[in-house]
Amino acid sequence: MSTVLPPPTPRATIDDLMRVDGKAELIGGRVVRYMAVGHRPNQIAGRIYRRLCDYAESGRGGNCYTDGMGFRVPELPSGRESFSPDASYFTGPIPPDSMRFADGPPDFAAEVRSENDYGPAAEQEMAAKREDYFLAGTLVVWDVDPEAGTVTKYTAADPTHPTTFGPGQEADAEPAAPGWRLPVDWLMA
Repeated sequence: MSTVLPPPTPRATIDDLMRVDGKAELIGGRVVRYMAVGHRPNQIAGRIYRRLCDYAESGRGGNCYTDGMGFRVPELPSGRESFSPDASYFTGPIPPDSMRFADGPPDFAAEVRSENDYGPAAEQEMAAKREDYFLAGTLVVWDVDPEAGTVTKYTAADPTHPTTFGPGQEADAEPAAPGWRLPVDWLMA
């Protein structure tokens, strides 16, 4: 008796990802969709974006991006080929076709936790994504925790020794955005 196997699923491409409605990333040749987030995580991401834009427009250069901006990177060992952080800062070139993804990783990426980003499995997933960011060339990743009211800063230079900012402190994104700071109290208000 012989077994007939279904034909292999074709590997998804950046072009396939560009046609997806909503937030998604390309990982291992598959389009991975992400759930929409709630009010508080979205408000926090919006505040980060707003202040990043102020920073970029103050003569520092670079571009600020909201949730949903795609960054295309060469395939990483994990299979990842794109990122879509909740807020980001990018000093690389604008794509020739401004309707397309940026080529290269963001300098700074903020990942704001939503209700499903807690627990051991979520922690492992977030750690793996940070590793991918750093392998791709991102300098700083923030893990923003609305429940704890903290911002944990990870750097490519020392990814195993993060800095956590809490109430009464200002979080920074050095060296990705030199001189840029956000009061944690304002961010979490």
